[in-house]
Amino acid sequence: MRKINRRRFLATGAAAGLAALPMPAISQGKTVKVGAAQPFSGGLELFGSQARFGLDLAAAEINATGGIMGHQVEIIYEDMKTDPKTAAEKARKLIQRDEVIAVSGPITSSGRNAMVPHMQRLKTPLLYATNYEGADDQGGGCGRYLFFFNTVPNQDTAPLIPYLKDQGVGTSYYMFGANYVWPRNMFKAAKDMIGRIGGETLAEEYTPFGVKDFTSVIQKVADSDCEILLFALPGADGITFIKQAEEFGLTKKLTIAFLGFSETYLGAFGAGKGENMYVGVPFVASSEEPGVQDFVARVRAMHGADTGVSHYVMTHYNSLMALKAGLEKSGRIDREAAVDGMAGLAFDIPTGKATVTATDHHVTMNMYIARTEGGSLKVIDPLGPIAPISHCRV
Repeated sequence: MRKINRRRFLATGAAAGLAALPMPAISQGKTVKVGAAQPFSGGLELFGSQARFGLDLAAAEINATGGIMGHQVEIIYEDMKTDPKTAAEKARKLIQRDEVIAVSGPITSSGRNAMVPHMQRLKTPLLYATNYEGADDQGGGCGRYLFFFNTVPNQDTAPLIPYLKDQGVGTSYYMFGANYVWPRNMFKAAKDMIGRIGGETLAEEYTPFGVKDFTSVIQKVADSDCEILLFALPGADGITFIKQAEEFGLTKKLTIAFLGFSETYLGAFGAGKGENMYVGVPFVASSEEPGVQDFVARVRAMHGADTGVSHYVMTHYNSLMALKAGLEKSGRIDREAAVDGMAGLAFDIPTGKATVTATDHHVTMNMYIARTEGGSLKVIDPLGPIAPISHCRV
C-alpha cells in the first residue's frame, strides 16, 4: 500500500483521473469535513487502502460537480492501526478537534464497537462500510448515529450455504477464523444456517493474528473429512493460510467458502492458486453490468490501471455519496441533518439501487454469489436485491 504522507486529503486536487471534469469555483474554507479512521497499518492495511480508494473517488466526484450545496468535501484520514483503543482515540480526535460532520471506518468489529460509544455520546454519524456480523442491542450495531453500508449475514452468508448444498458441493463444515468479534459471531449465525439445511458443523477453531505456520490447523481440517471450510481469517494471515493449504493439497480435498473475501487477494496466492473459492458479495469487479464496469474504470483512472477494486471500494464510495444525498435531502449541513437525511434514503450505486432502512440504518442492495476462477472473481448467481436483517429492537 502506498504511504499516506498527508492526513488531510482535499479531494479537489487529488483526482488526476478526473481532470476532464469541470471544477467549480468554491471559496476556500467552505468545506464539509469527513473523518476516516481506517487501518493503514497493523495487518489490515489492505482493507484500509480499499476504503480510501472509494472515499477518494467519491469526494473528488462530489467536488467536481459542485460539492455539497456549494461546500467542498475534505477527508481527514487517521490511521487506527488495526487497534480498537486507537480507533476510539482517533474518533474522538476527528469529532472534537477536527469537527468532522461524520466518521468513516473502521474495518474490524472490535474497532467499531470501541468507536460506537463516542459516536453516540458526541452525536456524530458513523459510516461503517465493512461487511459484519449483524447488529444486536449489545454489539455496536444499533443507534441513531450508526449507518451500515455493507452486508450482514442474511445477505452474504445465508444465500451461500443452501447454494453450496444445491450444487452438490457439500453440507459438512469446518469453521476456522481469527479470534475476534466478527468471525465468532459470523460462525454463530452460520451454524444456525447450516442446521436449517440439514448440514453439520464438525469443528470450530480460532487463531490470533500474526501466526506464520498453519500446518497443525490444516492437518486437523484435512483429518475432519469436512466438505467445506468456512473461512474467516482476513488480511495477510488469510493469504498465508491459503498459500499453505494449497501446498498441503487441502484445496483439492474440500471447498473453501471465504467470508469477507476481497478481490485484492487475487494474485496474492500465486499463479493458478486460490481457485474455486465461493463468496457472497455485493459487488464483483469483473461483472459485465455497465454501472460496475464504469465504476471500476473510474477507480483505476484515479489510482492506476492495476488497482484491485473490491466491494470495500464500492461500499465506502456509497457511504460518502449517501452522506451527500442525505444532507441535500435535509437542506442543511450539520450532523443531525445528515442522520435525518440518510435514514430511509434511496440512492443509486454502481450495482443499481440501494435503500437505507429508516429505523436501523442498514442497506438493501443487489447481492451476488461468486467464485474464484482463472485468477479472477466471477459472478455465478446474481441474487437481486436482498434486504438486511439487523436484529435491532426498534
